[in-house]
Amino acid sequence: MKKISLLLPAFLCLQPLLMAQEALLDTQKVVAEAAMAIDSAPEPEKPAEPVAKYWKSSLQTKLDLGQTSLTNWAAGGYNTVSLKTFIDANANYSKDEMFWNNRLQLDYGFLYSADKPVLQKTDDRIYLESKWGYQATNKLYYSAEFNFKSQFSNTYDFPTPTSKADGSTLGPNEEYGAADWRAARVLKSGFLSPAYTNLALGLDYKPLNWLTVNFAPLTGGFVIVNDPELRPSYSQPRKKIYEDTADADLPLLTDDAGNPILDAAGNTQLDYRKIYRGAKFEFGAQLKVDFKVNVNDNFAFSSQVVLFSDYLDKPQNLRVNWDNRIDWKLTRFFSFTFTTNLIYDDDVMIQTPEEKTAGLPGRQRIQFKESLSFGFVYTFASKNA
Repeated sequence: MKKISLLLPAFLCLQPLLMAQEALLDTQKVVAEAAMAIDSAPEPEKPAEPVAKYWKSSLQTKLDLGQTSLTNWAAGGYNTVSLKTFIDANANYSKDEMFWNNRLQLDYGFLYSADKPVLQKTDDRIYLESKWGYQATNKLYYSAEFNFKSQFSNTYDFPTPTSKADGSTLGPNEEYGAADWRAARVLKSGFLSPAYTNLALGLDYKPLNWLTVNFAPLTGGFVIVNDPELRPSYSQPRKKIYEDTADADLPLLTDDAGNPILDAAGNTQLDYRKIYRGAKFEFGAQLKVDFKVNVNDNFAFSSQVVLFSDYLDKPQNLRVNWDNRIDWKLTRFFSFTFTTNLIYDDDVMIQTPEEKTAGLPGRQRIQFKESLSFGFVYTFASKNA
């Protein structure tokens, strides 16, 4: 009994320690289970890295409308309707030291005026440009550029008719109709007549973000004139068998029976299809300067000058193309556009209606076009991919 009385106090003292140890074991068990749960849990997904975007594309469309209507207008004038459309599509690729820029521009417009009851074309252009480049130094790039230029449809001059379409004389109370004007028209150009293709190998120099100078000492391409009637006007070379033939001995245009076909004035005509080639190869050097400034989100100015010298034919005579464009966005959907185009080509013979009437040949002339328009414009949101 004495021993029990001695052990009881000892047991009472150890009991808290035993309870603490048991609690510690329970805590360790909970911690171990938590650790096992953490180890077995799936790792959280890392946020996806942004996908690199190498392409930038845009599409701008523009529509200009014009109309004038006169009723009992003492000052005179003519009722007119005009329409002009413009599309500018861009798709540009850039990655590391390489870039590839593509641009397609399409213009088309016409005018109807009561004084000439026929549709007269005012704008017509197809222009495709594709340039690949690889960085050589900080501001210098190796480059290869292809471009194509032509128009959609035939273009005519409309001199005042001197007789009716059937050859008869205009009566005292008559006016020339649409058929009479069409009979008197003079063909100036057409689809693939002419068309210019070029492949230029050289260097791009970009000293500033808004200025690019391209020099391509190796530039080759074709001048294509699909319509035989227009080949002399664009100095297309003669076929080999007619290179040394005198003009008087060149083949005439004949019908199926072999009889000469006469023009409206009763003169014989040369068979241009037999005499001239449809395409001429050119190989030379090209210098191109591109200048583009965006003053702000609403005002932009761009200019391009292209000089070409043909090693194979009169290299001292440069072909000049100079285009300028001002775009002024007045509101979200309306803009003001001003463009100028200057061309000098030693191979293009310009014949005025007076020269054609007098039987005189055309000659080289500076070509200039200016256009001022206001209309609806919409730019599809640029996309990066």
